[in-house]
Amino acid sequence: MAFLQFIMQQGSVPVETASEMKLTLLDLAIKGGWVMIPIILLSFVAVYIFIERYYVIRKATKEDQNFMNRIKDYIHDGKLEAALALCRSTESPSARMIEKGISRLGRPLQDISTAIENVGKLEISKLEKSFPTLATITGAEPMLGFLGTVIGMVQSFYAMSQAGNNIEVSLLSDGIYTALITTVAGLIVGILGYFAYNTLVVKVEKVVFNLEATLTEFLDILNEPVKTER
Repeated sequence: MAFLQFIMQQGSVPVETASEMKLTLLDLAIKGGWVMIPIILLSFVAVYIFIERYYVIRKATKEDQNFMNRIKDYIHDGKLEAALALCRSTESPSARMIEKGISRLGRPLQDISTAIENVGKLEISKLEKSFPTLATITGAEPMLGFLGTVIGMVQSFYAMSQAGNNIEVSLLSDGIYTALITTVAGLIVGILGYFAYNTLVVKVEKVVFNLEATLTEFLDILNEPVKTER
């Protein structure tokens, strides 16, 4: 009976210890020190940029499959005003490019192509808005984590120097928490930000490909015989 009581007592200790040592994410963030504040704030900014840019770029990738066919019919029939009206009513980078091209009809083909390409560059620039900020956050987050690591190690060594020969693990715990938690947080946000950034870059490249295809198709239309409007 005494042996069973001993086993039960020993078995109950880990349960109590585990209950006492259970930490929430908020507790971990607090133990990470003040460095966690910029890490968390920048992570929120990165999430906002990714969601906002993802929505804008996704919208730009949606193209009306019949758009260029209608433009072709209008140009061949000499209905340039109808073609311009269609471009203005279509909310897409391709439509704005074609609108610029139609407005330049009558000029040399090279001038039309250059004007369309300039509009395409502006459209891509709009899509890549906030990309430098996201890239900066992605690179800065691990560095902030390493800064927390250095600060945590300094705190630990300072505690050791003050303790003299009476060094205990509890004296070093605050510095160790700061070092490890900030490093993990910075790396997690940095890695996720890296994947998010490259996801957006791939989607923008898809838009660029669509714009180049649209430009080529439009120039081919201009090289075909055009009917005059009666």
